[in-house]
Amino acid sequence: MATDNVREIILDILLDISKNGVYSHIAIRGALEKYQYLSKRDRAFITKVVEGTVERRIEIDYIINRFSSVPVSRMKAVIQEILRSAVYQIRFMGGIPDSAAVNEAVVLAQRKGFYNLKGFVNGVLRTVVRDGDKVTYPDVEKEPVRALSVKYSMPEWLVANWEKEFGSYVTNLMLESFLKERPTTVRFKTGGGFPRQQILDSLKTQGVEVKRAPYLPYAYNISGYNYLSAVQAFREGWIFTQDVSSMLVGEIADPHQGDYIIDMCAAPGGKSLHVADKMNGYGMVDARDLSEDKVALIRDNVKRADLINIRPNVKDALVRDPLSEGKADIVLVDAPCSGLGVISRKSDIKYRISPQKIEELVRLQRQILENAASYVRKGGVLIYSTCTIGKRENHDNRQWFLDNFPFDAESLDPYLPEELRSLTTAEGYLQIIPGIYEADGFFIARFRKRGI
Repeated sequence: MATDNVREIILDILLDISKNGVYSHIAIRGALEKYQYLSKRDRAFITKVVEGTVERRIEIDYIINRFSSVPVSRMKAVIQEILRSAVYQIRFMGGIPDSAAVNEAVVLAQRKGFYNLKGFVNGVLRTVVRDGDKVTYPDVEKEPVRALSVKYSMPEWLVANWEKEFGSYVTNLMLESFLKERPTTVRFKTGGGFPRQQILDSLKTQGVEVKRAPYLPYAYNISGYNYLSAVQAFREGWIFTQDVSSMLVGEIADPHQGDYIIDMCAAPGGKSLHVADKMNGYGMVDARDLSEDKVALIRDNVKRADLINIRPNVKDALVRDPLSEGKADIVLVDAPCSGLGVISRKSDIKYRISPQKIEELVRLQRQILENAASYVRKGGVLIYSTCTIGKRENHDNRQWFLDNFPFDAESLDPYLPEELRSLTTAEGYLQIIPGIYEADGFFIARFRKRGI
């Protein structure tokens, strides 16, 4: 059973997320690095409760509001997060006695200086324990958008948008998929004929569970480890964390030995490392990003990968680089986006995005694409990708690009496994939808510049 100290760490992380705007995966990582003495079990408990509390926040608040005389929105931040994390443990986690979740929430409220509210916390949580199964949810027939919003803890405007774009059936599959736990997916090093069995043997020797991921022969799901940095295959640069969706960018780019590739928004370097690996040490990948901090992440990964054909550079994708015009065989534009395709891994994204922010991102993406178009040599290739699923950032941008620049769409089918080929991939783009595909939400389009 978790200790009081562990629950206090959970509270501090949740406050860091809600009050300071820190992304949940960053806040969790920072806390676990700070408290390295924690057992593997406590670390897993902290991660599970924080991720679950953030992921299920809309439904949790709905439940609390059914039993609280004070709406969640009017509570002190500390009390909000104490109640939310306790309700998550009571309603969504097995193996934890309800009494422990309630009692330790009361103790935590008192320890944080809210002695006068310990009775309130106790009363709300005991009522949730007693009557939580009797909560009446919004009627899906009368309030379909609100019903899905509460059931899947997704903001109503996103549910409404997706219902309009994808229809009810696909939207339901997607929302359900976002709440499923996703494994850690890694790409095995393949360049230079690196032996896959050596990697598998190393992982299994350290007790890491390994399963094949779908679609690509070098993609695997791993679990059963504590620190990824303690895994020999990771330290040695034999494996790299990357979702299959992201790996498909490298496949569709189809680099050849000797190519000069510009990766416009490269940090932390996954796609740059992948295409460099595919070129077996030949050619050059110009891996660019906006700040020294971001480029430092690329350098760290390049060093670990021991690749000689990547050059990390600090360059703003929004500022035209005259020296790069007409030089690149391939330009990768993995554009800054809303990130709605990776909600299952970064659930707080859904609370931070808005229609206005999406429109700002579309303008940003188009500015980057305009610069990228000038860097591609005649006959060269541009790959546009995002880790999101909305029409504005994906299909609309693709059509805008085709309408305004001397590029033609190219079929993706020669570069994809058969199970991913479709009418749209033949036309030059792939929209990966969680729940339909076994991968993160992603969009990839391939263009060829006219001329020789």
